[in-house]
Amino acid sequence: MSKTRREFLQTAAAAGAVGVNVVPGAIEKALAIPAKHVTGTLKDVKHIVVLMQENRSFDHLFGTMKGVRGYGDPRPTALASGKTVFQQPGNGGDVLPFHPTAQNLGLAFMQGTAHDWATSHQAWNQGRSDQWIAAKGTTTMTYFQRADVPFHYALADAFTICDAYHCSLLGPTDPNRYHMWTGWVGNDGKGGGPVISNAEAGYDWSTFPEKLDAAGVTWKIYQDQGVGLDAAGFWGWTDDAYIGNYGDNSLLYFHQYQNAQPGSSLYDKARIGTNAAVGGPGVFFDMLKADVAAGTLPQVSYIVAPEAYSEHPNWAPNYGAWYVSQVLDILTSNAELWSQTVLLVTYDENDGFFDHVVPPTPPADATLGKSTADASLEIYAGDANDPAGPYGFGQRVPLIAVSPWSRGGWVCSQTYDHTSIIRFIEERFDLASKGLAESNITPWRRAVSGDLTAAFDFKTPNGKVPKLPSTTGFVPPDSDRHPDYVPQPPEQGSMPVQEPGLKWSRALPYSLAVSAAVDIANHRLGLRFDNHGGAGAVFRVQESGSANAPRNYTVEAGKTTKDVWTFAKGQAGYDLVVTGPAGYFRHIVGDAKAALEVLVHEHKENGGSLKVVLRNGGTSKVTAKVRANAYTNLPAQHVTLAPGATADLTWEVGQTLGWYDFSVTVAESAAYLRRFAGRLETGAPSVSDPANGQQF
Repeated sequence: MSKTRREFLQTAAAAGAVGVNVVPGAIEKALAIPAKHVTGTLKDVKHIVVLMQENRSFDHLFGTMKGVRGYGDPRPTALASGKTVFQQPGNGGDVLPFHPTAQNLGLAFMQGTAHDWATSHQAWNQGRSDQWIAAKGTTTMTYFQRADVPFHYALADAFTICDAYHCSLLGPTDPNRYHMWTGWVGNDGKGGGPVISNAEAGYDWSTFPEKLDAAGVTWKIYQDQGVGLDAAGFWGWTDDAYIGNYGDNSLLYFHQYQNAQPGSSLYDKARIGTNAAVGGPGVFFDMLKADVAAGTLPQVSYIVAPEAYSEHPNWAPNYGAWYVSQVLDILTSNAELWSQTVLLVTYDENDGFFDHVVPPTPPADATLGKSTADASLEIYAGDANDPAGPYGFGQRVPLIAVSPWSRGGWVCSQTYDHTSIIRFIEERFDLASKGLAESNITPWRRAVSGDLTAAFDFKTPNGKVPKLPSTTGFVPPDSDRHPDYVPQPPEQGSMPVQEPGLKWSRALPYSLAVSAAVDIANHRLGLRFDNHGGAGAVFRVQESGSANAPRNYTVEAGKTTKDVWTFAKGQAGYDLVVTGPAGYFRHIVGDAKAALEVLVHEHKENGGSLKVVLRNGGTSKVTAKVRANAYTNLPAQHVTLAPGATADLTWEVGQTLGWYDFSVTVAESAAYLRRFAGRLETGAPSVSDPANGQQF
């Protein structure tokens, strides 16, 4: 590493070490077991374990963690008012994210918030993301800090956290879990779908575990039976929150599982469980323990917690920490097995808790954008009770990839949702080559959502070994159901402070370009969206200061789309903000006085650089200035262009590990601005955004 790059890292990370914190026992053991390195590929994974908890948004749990896209986001979405998305209107003013005052907050029984289809779409508000308080109440803006949920933070610091992982649907638990287990919610209207609520009426579309059976891939649900895993026992959901499965084994709402008989695959793998009602909480994990000890853990396992341990409000998140730590301790008790295992810890939906990243969604019609991928099955038509709108994505929720291939405190910022879990399993067991890829996943969702492989290093697993805090103090002290804790926002709000420091960041498959061309004579601005990368992307285009809904443009890998904005003759001009995955940002401002076209081309060689092409498409000279906004102190570059002239400049990003933020202005028009920010992907790992905490 060059001296300049070393200095950049030292300066950017001065307040915290890159990627690693000193943090208890179950995970310390997990970190000490190396990956079984045979092929150096995904094929080295023999067991995939999915533990999906309940109802926490990413910002709510991890918005203050260093090195993730959290409260320190340097370029947050703006509301029509010009304020940031963090300043949610309500209560006669603005409500900012706030940290509740309860002592031992991680063990408090904080109230839940509305998380149905209608209020979730209300908060989202066609992508404006400005109605959180009206839809959810002020508790939506609460958040935790490291001291409140130390195990959660330590787990993420030890392994890899995905900070662009979304729940699949703007709505409640069951439809989100249907995406994880089946790929959709019966979007085509067959088999009892589409389902946007927790109706649990009984459904008939196919499920992913049935494809696993067809492929000869072993699988199993680990759960407690409560008072019965049948209709009489409410499919595991009981009044006693400390037993059962909280109804979260959503496969049991499908007729093929309900009608399955003992001895059949669907019955024996999805309708058996432990009996904590008789044996107490100590038996929760008996089946998992036995299979791990015997080396008979299936190739794919799903773990479903009882209500009290699920982290669903009003239950304490640290009860969930205890539960997760027990699972990890069991998996690591067999070192040979753990050396070949991936554990995915995630959350089904965000409850009603705020997250500042507006989720990517398909356009409902041509006035709201375009998609090169077929999105026809991603729009709900609406009914008498619920508005029309996209199924998803929903808000960000945490996903922590825990495995020997994800050690070291990394962040992965590729766009994912619950169907990514299906695709990870598909990829590992070659289901597509067998004709068994999950056909329920729509073309739009396959284009936009990745397969989770970018979150791992299968070639050269890293070996950093931090410690994790103990969870022994989080075992529930009683078996009571406690009343809600209702947090109150402070009279004078202030922005949360995100932890300083960086995380190592996984390489991403994105290579995106947005170019703007002004047609002065016809008062039109044309935008072109190019995707040169290996994954689809959604570009969000917002008119600054406008109450209009943003437009969304889905562009598959290797494809292009275009659109036009018209500004009236007497209008001052245009002001558009374009955002994309992983912090991609463009600001396009101007009027009819300047027609300077700016194109940015990526070059990945030698650490990376950007070729900035300036072309004067007007009838008079233009004096352009290119200057840095962040990451570097490079001097401004000036160039004068005659009508029709072109100039090429180079913007180096090798010393800033790919990060850039620069603007182009012209002397002849005070309104003109082209701002370019993001990270150039070279195929090599980088670091999280060094500008975190600096909003400009």
